[in-house]
Order: sequence, then structure tokens, then C-alpha cells
Amino acid sequence: MDRKLILGLLSLILVALAIAILIPGGGTPDPDPKLPWDIRVDAEGHPSVLGLTLGRSTLREAQALLREEGEVSLFASSDPHYSVEVYFERLYLSGIRAALVLKLDVGRESMEAMFRRGARIERMDSGSRKVTLRSADIDQLAGATFRHMTYIPSANLEPDMIRGRFGEPDRLITEAGGDEGVITHWIYFAKGLDIAHNTQGREVFQYVMPTQMEQLIAPLEAAAAE
Repeated sequence: MDRKLILGLLSLILVALAIAILIPGGGTPDPDPKLPWDIRVDAEGHPSVLGLTLGRSTLREAQALLREEGEVSLFASSDPHYSVEVYFERLYLSGIRAALVLKLDVGRESMEAMFRRGARIERMDSGSRKVTLRSADIDQLAGATFRHMTYIPSANLEPDMIRGRFGEPDRLITEAGGDEGVITHWIYFAKGLDIAHNTQGREVFQYVMPTQMEQLIAPLEAAAAE
């Protein structure tokens, strides 16, 4: 083989190794990969993905696994409807950069009490209110489980890539197009998964219990029928 060709190949290999070391999460292979398409559902219908099990894993366990505390907030709509969510803004799971949101299982009475004790209330553009919780309430949420998880990868995914990793969807639901692009929901009932593919933005993965899928997609189907 030509000496210049050999030197060229060696240079490319060294550059590739340097990039793998410098990119966060890309230096060392993950012995326990946490990939968004690796979904396993146990006999009782609890999906496991990204190292977490819906309906079983607690916030404390998620924080330990992700090595992040996350931002814990309570949201209140005008209904009023309450939800407690934990936002992890920047994670690197098996080399993939993403944001993650956990919607905690908290009783309504507990959320109403937390709302009244809130340290600060911020009104959102949507009209809902974001409540900064007191530290004592946040500490009490450590043992809460979650049955709804939202995963937002930083990289855009093309339909062929989604199909290759997740297979053919059970259903496709398309939202009306607009300035924000066309959003098509790839529905996988057995996996408890809705992938919202956006032609002009980031994809959004929603993981729920498979038994909750009909409830999750009902508003989408109603909007698509209009």
C-alpha cells in the first residue's frame, strides 16, 4: 500500500479518536446503554426505557441515575388542573444529548397544598401558572413515581431513522401545518410511545403506560378530525 495513503488513513483514525474523546458522552462505551428505542414492557405492563421503569422508578432513583437534580415545578391551569414535573435540561445518555421531563404521580390534594405554599408563581404565555415549590415539598417528592416521561433529543430525526429504530407505527396522526411545521405523531401502542416528528423543529418522545395510550392520543385524533 502507498506510504502516503497509509499516513492519510492513520491521520483520519487519530482525528476520529480525538473527536470521540472530546464530544461529551462519546469517550467511553456505555456498558448499560440508555437508548430511546430500547423499550421493554414487563408482564404487568410497565415499560422500561433509558434505565427507568414507568410506575416503579422514583424521582430519587432517576436523579441518582441521571446524576442531576432537575428543576421541580408545579403547573396549574385555569381548570384548575395541577401537575408536578421535573425538567432535566441537558443530559448525555449513551452519547445522545437530550432533555427529559418526568411527570410525577402526586395526589390532587397534595398538589393543591403545594400550590398554596408555593414560594413563587410565574404566569406562562399559555395562561397556566408555574409554581416554584418550597424545599420541604421538593424533599417530600423524592419517593414519588412517574408514569409519563417526555424525551427531547437535540438531534433531528428523519422518518427513515425513526422507522429503522422503532419499526412501523401502529398509527400516524398528523396535526395541521403552520409556521411551526407539520407534526406527525408516530403511535406505538404496545410500547406506550408517541413520537411527534416535526418538519421544522425537534422531535418529542412521550412514554406512558400502554394502557394510557388511548387517553394520550384522544385529543390528537379529535383535533385531526376537525
